Amino acid sequence: MIYFINFGMPDHKSGIEHAEIKRLNLFKNHNQPAKVIARDWNRTLHQTANASGVDDDSLLGMFDYFQDATKVAAKNVTVDDLDFGVVNTNREDETDKNRYLVTNAANGKLVARVNYDPVHDRQVVSTELFDEYGNLYRVDHYDSRGFRSLIQWYTPDNKIGNEEWLTPDGRTVVRTFNKFDIHHKLVKTGWWLQEKNGEIHTFDTIDELFEHFLNRINEKGNNIFILDRSLLADGALTRLKKPAYTVMHLHNSQAGDAQDPLHSIVNNNYEYALANLDRYSSVVSATQRQTNDVIERFKPKAKMFTIPVGIVDNETLNEDHVAMDKRTFGKVIAVARIAYEKRLDDLVRAVKIVHDQVPEVTLDLYGYADSSNNYGEKRKIEKLIKELNLEDVVTFKGYTNDIAKVEKDAQVFGLTSRMEGFNLAVMEALSHGVIGVTYDVNYGPNDIVVDGKNGYIVDFGDYKALAEKMLKIFKDKKLMQELSDGSYETSERFSDENVWNAWQDLIKDAEKTLGGAVKK
Repeated sequence: MIYFINFGMPDHKSGIEHAEIKRLNLFKNHNQPAKVIARDWNRTLHQTANASGVDDDSLLGMFDYFQDATKVAAKNVTVDDLDFGVVNTNREDETDKNRYLVTNAANGKLVARVNYDPVHDRQVVSTELFDEYGNLYRVDHYDSRGFRSLIQWYTPDNKIGNEEWLTPDGRTVVRTFNKFDIHHKLVKTGWWLQEKNGEIHTFDTIDELFEHFLNRINEKGNNIFILDRSLLADGALTRLKKPAYTVMHLHNSQAGDAQDPLHSIVNNNYEYALANLDRYSSVVSATQRQTNDVIERFKPKAKMFTIPVGIVDNETLNEDHVAMDKRTFGKVIAVARIAYEKRLDDLVRAVKIVHDQVPEVTLDLYGYADSSNNYGEKRKIEKLIKELNLEDVVTFKGYTNDIAKVEKDAQVFGLTSRMEGFNLAVMEALSHGVIGVTYDVNYGPNDIVVDGKNGYIVDFGDYKALAEKMLKIFKDKKLMQELSDGSYETSERFSDENVWNAWQDLIKDAEKTLGGAVKK
């Protein structure tokens, strides 16, 4: 079996999750079984994964595995199905808070608060239980498939003391314990696991529990593990007890300063992996430029593969092209987290220069805001928009699951990142005929955008040059159409066939290394 290792499959996905989904679909199209491993517990894991096209057969959650809940028939659990241990209760529906207040009919005391999902037939999300004195003592969390999955026991000072994960039939199989550290911060101090065979194990950290899990699913060996989130299992994959083919996938720059990849401090997310490259079977990067830099700096003995993380499916490649004169004139878009490393304030400054000469130009920013520093990056950009009087020009559009519709109406995609590992967004935009205008940033944008063919590459950090290129495009409609045609044409590089052939090389190397076929 081929496993892609990640935290989970959240509703608001990053480029890594989108890359995994595309890879999963690619493998399915070529009858190659694969699964996404989700380390973290989340009550909506299956709900959000299924909504993204990842079915339960293609998903393996660590907690699901130990809870014997990898495949559970979904059912709807409502407040009517709950037993609070009180003979007679009254219910008050607080619809504005999506919850019921359950009280003891005999004395009016609060027994429970039942939180429900208003979108899914008032499915129970959690129950908050109170003792005779009105103290919260327990919260039960329900998996979206309709069973009680996690119990949190509260201390008298209203903190989570310990937690228990249950099987669908109610047996506790995993526990963790919370204590205050020297900084008076509540931290998990241990994990307890009882397995199906009755064995009991204890672990200091979730990392140790996860390593045990990976060894469990690799008990017969001959699996391929592709580590998409390095810090989740970078050490664990070097300590597997049975043979496996382990892949360190570089989704970002290996260097802290992407513009100085051979000399700058390494990216801390990859620090262990880069110091232990030869303990993995192979390393994957998305561009040949990054592969070359890793080889030059680290001189690994592990096999190096260059495989694009993005795939332009055949349906998109064969779609009718949307001419530039059928799109909204002047529409510039960016698809990115509103975060420091995306440097979107530079794009706003560039759009200001362009808008002053071409008043029709607008900028739409798609993506969720990074919550760091109380959403500091978004607040900084909002302040800049106001200072430049661009309130009617630049718009935050939030996260969208239908970006193709947006891209078929846009003319230019702007990219001003400090570093990238590939950038799926610009690849997808070009596949819909949008013109790319980007900084010369490692890695991805300066390979995906072909200067003068499907857009322009300007010196890193030069937003004025970025503006000049956009002005050149908007002032020459013939050039605009030629560049759009080039975007469609160059997207063939990322076709299903081309990317699959690259993965085939890795899979064949795995079979050779393991001395046999990869387990299904």
